[in-house]
Amino acid sequence: MGTPLPVSLLVSVSVTLTPQPAQAQSVNTALFLGSSTVIDTVQRLRSYATLAAVGQDFASNTPEYLAAALWFGQSPQPQSLYIGRWVQSASHGQLICGALGNSTLAALEAVTSGGFTVTVDGGSAQHLSGLNFSGITNFNGAAAIISAALTGATCAYSATQNQFVITSSTTGTSSTVSFLSAPLSGTDISALINGTNASGNGAYQAPGLAAETALAAVELFDTEFGSKWYGLVVLGAADSDHEAIAAYIEGDSSPIHIYGATSSEAGILSGTSTTDIAFILNSLGYERTLLQYSSSNPYAVCSLLGRALTVDYTASNSAIDLMFKSEPGIVSENISDSQLQALLAKSCNAFLAYQSGTITSIIQPGNMIGGIPIDERTGVDWLALGLQIDVFNALYTTPTKVPQTDSGNHILTTVMEARCQQSVNNGTLAPGVWNAGGFGALQQGQWLSAGYYVYAPPIATQNQADRAARKSVPFQIAAKLAGSVRNVSIGLIVNQ
Repeated sequence: MGTPLPVSLLVSVSVTLTPQPAQAQSVNTALFLGSSTVIDTVQRLRSYATLAAVGQDFASNTPEYLAAALWFGQSPQPQSLYIGRWVQSASHGQLICGALGNSTLAALEAVTSGGFTVTVDGGSAQHLSGLNFSGITNFNGAAAIISAALTGATCAYSATQNQFVITSSTTGTSSTVSFLSAPLSGTDISALINGTNASGNGAYQAPGLAAETALAAVELFDTEFGSKWYGLVVLGAADSDHEAIAAYIEGDSSPIHIYGATSSEAGILSGTSTTDIAFILNSLGYERTLLQYSSSNPYAVCSLLGRALTVDYTASNSAIDLMFKSEPGIVSENISDSQLQALLAKSCNAFLAYQSGTITSIIQPGNMIGGIPIDERTGVDWLALGLQIDVFNALYTTPTKVPQTDSGNHILTTVMEARCQQSVNNGTLAPGVWNAGGFGALQQGQWLSAGYYVYAPPIATQNQADRAARKSVPFQIAAKLAGSVRNVSIGLIVNQ
């Protein structure tokens, strides 16, 4: 009996899976750069979802923990935080051993004459032997035995990472610790503690580095991890560092970032001071740096950023103005009216106490250096990043192509309008009078009823060279900011 004919001879079906759309850079992420040695110089970056997770790595008195406590102390609470290693001082060379297995401790306890071979700082090989682990009860005890046998290096056990770390006593570019190998005699424990160069065991070397400037650290983290973070704070940076970093962030266009700094300079509150960091940054007209004055907390801006970068721009009426908001963990400032005017003139933020029957404290003015409201900076960045990725995905995910025609331009226009409408929904944009120059059908002084207007010129107006190069027509978008009320004037007229 023959085999039945396949249905595919009459009806064929081919399946094409649409590519997954690319994701836009998030404006809800922050990177805190600190100089604590918890994170090694190869890993450089760790992500944390809670303050408790930060506390597993960093002691409660470290700058990283104190700053993270302000970041996570918001309501709504941020969902994540990146902490990076700034090599502010020359670092020690290290061997980071792989994660230990469940049976490693028991296996070590059985070793009464163990050893391995290691080289520190490129010197002569050290052949450790006679290591007796029979009396240990934990990995810290094993690390202490190894440390006692080493010359020019120490061994420690990291409970959070579950691994041994051997660290050279020297610092700088010549400071190194080699992978481990078998000893000349005794039981070889090099593989047992995952310290060899074997493939897949997780061990790696972190050579010592020379000290780097704050700017050099920012450049490295922008180059290597820039798409992961939007807001930046460099813990322990000096005023000269703030100037250099602000200039870099201002000129960095892809990915885009904002920079937050804190200063306790008394000159910020003086209208005659022209040497304080607020006056200097404000005179440079930067739009991507925000500064907070705090007389008591060097990490105050971390609390402000924690509130500014928790906005869900995909939700309705979610945009906020940072002015009038609170700062959990920050002590408010009592300043005079003249000091307030000096602060405002320099576009510097502070957490200020106001007398309103009871003492109420608020962030004021909630601006970037240069005077742009923080919410407008972040809201417009979200819109710009969204437009960029939405148009990219329209081109990337189409199974055929977006034609170079008026109908093709309409496809892209529709995509842009959808993103603009979401900015209206979240409160960043709103209907209003268009006070700039017009284009397309839009005229200056016209009421912008949607809050935005997307214009694509007819394809017939495109020159042949651009058409041959498969360029689009130049799209233009008019977007009207919703703004927010910060000052209210009331005329009370009473008649008897």
